[in-house]
Amino acid sequence: MNRGFYTIMAAQFFSSLADNALLIAAIALLTTMNAPAWMTPLLKLFFVLSYVLLAAFVGAFADSMPKGRVMFVTNLIKIGGCVMMFFDVHPLLAYAVVGFGAAAYSPAKYGILTELLPPEKLVAANGWIEGLTVISIILGTVLGGALVNSRVSAMLLGFDFPVIDFGIDTAAEAALSVIMVTYVLAALFNLKIPDTGAHYPDQEHNPIRLVADFAGCFTTLWKDKLGQISLAVTTLFWGAGATLQFIVLKWAEQSLGMPLDKAAILQGVFAVGVAFGATTAARFVPLKKALTVMPLGVGMGLIVITMTLVHTVWIAYVLLVLIGALAGYFVVPMNALLQHRGHVLLSAGHSIAVQNFNENLSVLTMLMLYALMVKLNLNINIVIVLFGMFVAGTMLLAMKKHAINQRDHDSLALIGEHKH
Repeated sequence: MNRGFYTIMAAQFFSSLADNALLIAAIALLTTMNAPAWMTPLLKLFFVLSYVLLAAFVGAFADSMPKGRVMFVTNLIKIGGCVMMFFDVHPLLAYAVVGFGAAAYSPAKYGILTELLPPEKLVAANGWIEGLTVISIILGTVLGGALVNSRVSAMLLGFDFPVIDFGIDTAAEAALSVIMVTYVLAALFNLKIPDTGAHYPDQEHNPIRLVADFAGCFTTLWKDKLGQISLAVTTLFWGAGATLQFIVLKWAEQSLGMPLDKAAILQGVFAVGVAFGATTAARFVPLKKALTVMPLGVGMGLIVITMTLVHTVWIAYVLLVLIGALAGYFVVPMNALLQHRGHVLLSAGHSIAVQNFNENLSVLTMLMLYALMVKLNLNINIVIVLFGMFVAGTMLLAMKKHAINQRDHDSLALIGEHKH
């Protein structure tokens, strides 16, 4: 890997670290405002909504200038959302602005990989990026939790700059200040990202044409024999992953008798498994073998069902690491394949925008279905069995569709095929 790649990794790490710390700070702000409990999950919804609503526009924006500059500009938007919270704008609105920045940041972050690296290094690069993102999620959550801790905030408020008074008087303001510094660190790394020299035709500015262009890209990727399989699998994975976060919390409470703060550790354990699976895949699965990992998705769905039999914390740890490792190992090669097909058929920014649209629509849909199940008071074990069967069944359908595609056309030969 070249130096530019490591700069991208550093920028991504600090930006993601700040996003996750800010989520905890926003939840704490809602609590101090005595906001109703239903507002807390809405933070995630408001954040993700931008990925779906802006999908037609962020791809063109990512391809309109060097990716490093796009990442810098979108990081400034995230800082803007953080500043809004600092000045008492409602956390839901402020976090939606951060989501807006994140939605525009994503096509540049992933798109630059296809510009900077040869196809054979994409799986490894994705493994490192996914692994690092998972670590930043865990550390960001821990950082956010520490910053809203009364002892830490008292220590931060006790720290005074000579001469200058920054007007930081509350625990929330102290937490937000540290998070803003983290975003600024990410922005400084953004400025060091090299220009890859990749240039695209002048981007469309008319919103109607942009939507039509996005619809064309969406159709192109879903019609492609390899694109449709990798897109279906990654779409399923992100929807399932987001839902599993909430399922684990409920399962920990009902089957393991764990309070929320302890149950949150289980999410970290699952994330460690994902990071392990992602980095292992990066090392052992070349791009040409990406589709061979699909049976692991079926295995993951079936193993999730065994959660219903577990009532011991240590067995729960082992099981969640295993589920996470399977998830990480099968999603990273599929992600790399999807990026490569998108880069070949469309352009880096546009293909990632299509991917984000599908994946985040899947997150919204599956979270709404889960919320409905909770509202209907379904037993958590029934929810887990339905979830596991859905994941395994959908993966089997994807494998069957791929087998049909292969009979029609030798799809592995497509990996080397380029747009003319």
